[in-house]
Amino acid sequence: MRLMPALLIFCGLIVTGCEEAPTEQSTNEPSANDSLRAHSAEFKKGVVQVADNVHVAIGYGLANSILIEGTDGVIVVDTTESVGVARKVKAEFDKITDKPVKAIIYTHNHADHVLGSGVFVGDDNPEIYSYVTTPEHIDKILQVIRPIIYKRSMRQFGTFLPKEARVNAGISLFLDQGPDTLVDLRRPTKTFSGEMTEIEVAGVKMELHFAPGETPDQIFVWLPDQKILLPGDNYYHSFPNLYAIRGTSYRDVMDWVRSLDKMRALKPEILVPSHTRPVVGQERIYQNLTDYRDAIQYIHDQTVKAMNDGLDLREIVEKVKLPPHLAQKPYLQEFYGRVDWSVRSVFTGYLGWFGGNATDLEALPKRTEADNMANLAGGVETLRANAVQAFDNGQLQWALQLTDYLLVLDPEDEVAAETRIKALTSLAKVQISANSRNYYLTQALEQNGLKMAEPNPAMIPDGMLASFPISQYMHAMRVSLDAEKSADVETTIGFDFTDTGEKFGILVRKGVAEVVNEFPENPDATLRTETFVWKEILARRRNAAIAFASGDVEIDGSIIDMLAFLSLFQPPEN
Repeated sequence: MRLMPALLIFCGLIVTGCEEAPTEQSTNEPSANDSLRAHSAEFKKGVVQVADNVHVAIGYGLANSILIEGTDGVIVVDTTESVGVARKVKAEFDKITDKPVKAIIYTHNHADHVLGSGVFVGDDNPEIYSYVTTPEHIDKILQVIRPIIYKRSMRQFGTFLPKEARVNAGISLFLDQGPDTLVDLRRPTKTFSGEMTEIEVAGVKMELHFAPGETPDQIFVWLPDQKILLPGDNYYHSFPNLYAIRGTSYRDVMDWVRSLDKMRALKPEILVPSHTRPVVGQERIYQNLTDYRDAIQYIHDQTVKAMNDGLDLREIVEKVKLPPHLAQKPYLQEFYGRVDWSVRSVFTGYLGWFGGNATDLEALPKRTEADNMANLAGGVETLRANAVQAFDNGQLQWALQLTDYLLVLDPEDEVAAETRIKALTSLAKVQISANSRNYYLTQALEQNGLKMAEPNPAMIPDGMLASFPISQYMHAMRVSLDAEKSADVETTIGFDFTDTGEKFGILVRKGVAEVVNEFPENPDATLRTETFVWKEILARRRNAAIAFASGDVEIDGSIIDMLAFLSLFQPPEN
């Protein structure tokens, strides 16, 4: 498809990349909401000292990293999203002290808090603390739903936009993630359950409190002797992301409120979030946390009230807004989360996907609905003209919706594609939310032919790959089974991992792969190897046929049949 005129705003972008961003705003840069642009000041790059022994690195990546200095070592809270960012932060921390890292604390499982940990571990062999469920959340994201979370995260954070087109990421300037980003995750060595645990590291007394909110494994760190609170991602300078458009399980917002109440009760004097800048002063912090929890509870309560009053989801989204006294607060502006997304999330959290209108109990196939819309308009040409006219009239959302129908009917419809790109780009201009702005602009690029490169398997260190339990890899195979290819297949394969002694079976039954944590009876074939070899094959770092032929993988049965079995488990299409 030819380059659409609307995409000329992207500095003649080639889908594989573009030049480094200039230091000043480019004249080709897409317009942005003025408030969002001004919000970038929140992320001025540097290490801020908040107490004699506490420093926070801001603006180096998406998440802050916090240094706590003790008598004979340091504690690092959150480790950024990549090796590259972590190295820059650690270099700054090393200027402050050369004491070894005695402990690392993960406030939760999100990639921007854990994937740079190998850099901080170095040769120091620190303990790594987290909540007990953090490892399983990491495994779920990286093993089960990684392909779709990766793609949608790249849209949300604008990773594939040219640097000229980016403003900020709502909670920092940017996310340092992409297909060739080197990461190095080290798994927790000490976890806790229950409400709270007390630890002392390098003479520093800390309390780790379970505080579900943005994630169900969230914790906050409390330094009681200094009244310093590290809230993780349960507070930052923006309306909270009660729902993330990259995709997330339901975030129980009343759990979030209760966690904020626990923080308020401590009466902290210094607040050091894992995103955005520190807040100082007991009264100010108490007011901010109170407003934050009130905003979340207000959205929850008024959404539930409207549900119980019989309103449907669209009506509730139109009705529920923050009250003026909260909506005007600078730390509740919708730079990251949005109120309307939050309303939808609360609704679906209680009632699921069905909005209450019987019309929605069944859905027409996309092609049928598009045909019907074209017929209703008087034909495809009229529908196309209506889309163009809607854009010209400033009805951007309606133009966007009409192009959905047109592109289902003909994916090569250049007028529809150009109208869609212009609508997406125009909608992006007015967004105060960095997430929605980035998503609109990225989908404009995708409409023009951008194909997101998959993460490069070589960017995962051997140690990180080896650290994941083999059971996670085996059970994740279920969700990559090709149902059509396996529709008539019934076979059982036994797996024997010689280094750990673990055994598994995969039973394929006409479109379903059952994974069992034991060696199956009478398998049709057996595969015997070391866990790391199998992980490399599944991670596409090693060719299966070569591994079979080399003897690194022993097969009892036909190698051809085993390769045919593996071909049933296809990686998702990009």
